[in-house]
Amino acid sequence: MKHISASLLGAALLAGALAPAQAFDFHGYVRAGVGSSDGDSQACFKLAGAQSKYRLGNECEIYSELTGEQDLVQFDNGMKLSGLAMASLYNENDRTPTFHNSDGNSGSLRLPQSYLQLTNIPGLPGARLWAGRIYYRRNDVHINDFFYWNPSGLGAGLENFAIGDKLKLSYAFFRNDGIFQEYDSNRHDLQLSGIDVNPGGELQLGVSYMDPSGKVDVNGQKVDPHSGWAYTVQHIQSGVLGGKNKLALQYGTGSGTSLSGTVGPITNDSSDKSWRVLDAFDWQATPNFGGQLVGLYQRDRVDGGTQKWMSFGIRPSYAFTEHFKLVTELGHDRVQPASGPTRTLTKFTIAPTLAMGKSFWSRPELRLFYTYAQWNQAAQDAAGDNANDPLSSSGVFGSRRHGSTVGLQVESWW
Repeated sequence: MKHISASLLGAALLAGALAPAQAFDFHGYVRAGVGSSDGDSQACFKLAGAQSKYRLGNECEIYSELTGEQDLVQFDNGMKLSGLAMASLYNENDRTPTFHNSDGNSGSLRLPQSYLQLTNIPGLPGARLWAGRIYYRRNDVHINDFFYWNPSGLGAGLENFAIGDKLKLSYAFFRNDGIFQEYDSNRHDLQLSGIDVNPGGELQLGVSYMDPSGKVDVNGQKVDPHSGWAYTVQHIQSGVLGGKNKLALQYGTGSGTSLSGTVGPITNDSSDKSWRVLDAFDWQATPNFGGQLVGLYQRDRVDGGTQKWMSFGIRPSYAFTEHFKLVTELGHDRVQPASGPTRTLTKFTIAPTLAMGKSFWSRPELRLFYTYAQWNQAAQDAAGDNANDPLSSSGVFGSRRHGSTVGLQVESWW
């Protein structure tokens, strides 16, 4: 990948530059808080088998991203070469970061983005050519931090190549998705956007092909990995109660079954499949009243067994003044495993909030929160003897199947 980035830089320089550009942009994100559960450290509630949890009053870590973007060269034909780098910091509350992987409580300091890009390319209006590690065309639901369509990683691509007046075609090649990908795998990602289907509505199509190569070590044995496919069809409706609605249908097979994180287990074969339907709606019906809701259903068929995950959540926000809101959140997760009883978890949070503006998306926010959660016996059993899991009978709430936390959190982006 270093050779790809160097080639991109060399091709740009051959185009002939006037002078180094000077523009620099700095932006970032941070959240941090403190809390208590039964006089102990703050507990956060997540159901075994669910891929996300509802965030408000339910985040037990400090996390930040700091990003710098620098214009490097402005060319006489209008083309521009720029570079972006992002540093991220993660650390669990009440833990001293060790920044290694010897245990599950370590902090992490990463470089999740670092790439070069060419923009304003003659003959390619609105397109960009990039190479490096990148957050690429991510789609997420804010209230549960669920990145349901996220083809990010280390690679290179051409994004938003214009076809006619409105259609945009994007292609990217990746070799590695991120720090949690156990084995490298070639991945080809192709997306078509800008398909007008109704007033204010856009259809987006995506397909990814995973092509791992070479035998991999699984439990001490060398096995052949499997290829896979992942497909996404998404409709975005704008202008609904001052917000927008996203409806996504997703399907994956083989090593494409990890629909959110792109490359799934590369030992999965064509008999392993995943389906997902998700609808997310955010609104700002009045200057004072905004929010977001999500509903999803996912079905995974792996190793001959079928697991289902259903989730529904809503976070309404009402601003009483320019700088004071009342924010609440209700989230419910339900997991039906391949064998055994169905697990459930319901979480509710109320958070008086100081903010810089009335909008649901206005940040920074300073929140005083109270969170209450309730779960069933199957969820407690699935948590096992993990003392760090509040749903476990070995956790902070013991054999009870309910618990609460109180705390203070700040969240900001700029």
